[in-house]
Amino acid sequence: MDTWATWTTAGVISGRGGVMTDEVGAITGDLTVHTTWLEGEAAVAVQYTGAEDWYTVTGSPIHAGDELTGRAVHQKAVETIRSGHAARLSTEDQGLPGGA
Repeated sequence: MDTWATWTTAGVISGRGGVMTDEVGAITGDLTVHTTWLEGEAAVAVQYTGAEDWYTVTGSPIHAGDELTGRAVHQKAVETIRSGHAARLSTEDQGLPGGA
């Protein structure tokens, strides 16, 4: 049996420079952040709040050996997107538990 979890945070206002995505480059504004944790990885995607299209955050997926770490990846992604500067995900500068 696979173990999985998801978290979604709407209304995340990106900082100046937005968040970098694999598909369309940097996006800015009022965003929704969605993380899916499955089989030891946390995949993070964003969309313009209320839109249909989702974009992969550059650096995703992140290794997350357990659900708690997957949740921490989601929270760090939200914080990173709020900081802007063409935000990307990285285990080195995110201070994730367990060397995610």
